[in-house]
Amino acid sequence: MPDVLSLVSEFLVKLKKRKIEGSKATAKLTAEVLRAFISQQRLPQNNQAESLIYAVKTVGAELVDANPVELSVGNIVRRVLHIIREEELSLTSAAVGGLSLIAGSDDEGDDNEACHPVLSASAVAAASRNALRPPSLQTLLEDLPRAAAAPQKSSSGGDSEGKSKSADKNSITRKLKHNVIEAINELIQEISTCNEQIAEQAVEHIHHNEVILTLGSSMTVLDFLCAAKEKKRSFRVFVAEGAPRFSGQCLAKELASRGLQTTVITDSAVFAVISRVNMVIVGAHAIMANGGVIAPVGMNMVALAAKRHAVPFVVLAGTHKLCPLYPHNPEVLLNELRSPSEVLDFGEFSDCLDFGVGSGSPLVHVLNPAFDYVPPDLVSLFITDTGGHNPSYMYRLIADYYSADDLVLQWRSTTAASSS
Repeated sequence: MPDVLSLVSEFLVKLKKRKIEGSKATAKLTAEVLRAFISQQRLPQNNQAESLIYAVKTVGAELVDANPVELSVGNIVRRVLHIIREEELSLTSAAVGGLSLIAGSDDEGDDNEACHPVLSASAVAAASRNALRPPSLQTLLEDLPRAAAAPQKSSSGGDSEGKSKSADKNSITRKLKHNVIEAINELIQEISTCNEQIAEQAVEHIHHNEVILTLGSSMTVLDFLCAAKEKKRSFRVFVAEGAPRFSGQCLAKELASRGLQTTVITDSAVFAVISRVNMVIVGAHAIMANGGVIAPVGMNMVALAAKRHAVPFVVLAGTHKLCPLYPHNPEVLLNELRSPSEVLDFGEFSDCLDFGVGSGSPLVHVLNPAFDYVPPDLVSLFITDTGGHNPSYMYRLIADYYSADDLVLQWRSTTAASSS
């Protein structure tokens, strides 16, 4: 435990000091820390899932409070909580189905009658799952092989009913944490490969002789455009420089080094060139439950220009950026204010101080927000590692990744921090 606690403390320090750049890196490190934390947890014989959920919620609230603006931290915490609940339901339904099979085989040897308890157990598990999230066609199809495979494993257990109950209980005790860790490993792999999965869809959206507009710098956008270039697509890219950090200039240099026709424009020139653009492709900081987008500052201006000229506005984002919260949540309304030196040099700023009052009060105040909000009606398409989705479908996609009981995690932690 001391090693895990030190790992959590080190990660908390990095979050507070903003030493981790990018939502992808933050999400991956969060999943790795939670995996190490869960692997060292000692769970009681009874109510293992509840104990594990409480422990993850406790450490997750600390991680969220360390940097509330980085929404990917809360997203991963909720994903892990959802994994725990799903694994508990899966193991419980398998155990109940196995006991029902054994009880049916002891009373009568007819195989047809033994199938009925298995179906009822699957129905109970499905009802429990529906209480956590709305059903979708994808989840219903995924549940079919699970329901069919569960009784086969448990039916090969012991000969007596008492021995079977003991074996099932011990199996649940051993498998819960192991299955959760395996699912987190899959989550980490999903985060690591999300850019590649998104880039594979580039050839379906970018065509010859098109003009693409983007703002700032995004590794997802870079991989997406380069993937289209590798598929022999010939197109031109306009890059808005993304003041005041001018990250778009770095993206333009990278695109030019890979052979793409690139033009750098100022942010204020977006309206002037948007009529020549065929598509706007941008990255995102987070995707909200209503389909709105938290993006780098200036993105709403680009989205308005695209809407005015009927240009498709496409957002690229991995599923780890799907946030189950809505824009009206207090923690979502938070914005990161960066250093004023990015806008106004400290040497120039010193000339704007009134030294006639005490030690000198500033005559000019600098406001440098990091993020912008783009409403869903300005977004044409989301491209994630699971495919392309309309903004109206995002709530359903989010419901497949999160449990309703865990949506208030960040709100409670933020409220507790502010009250203290």
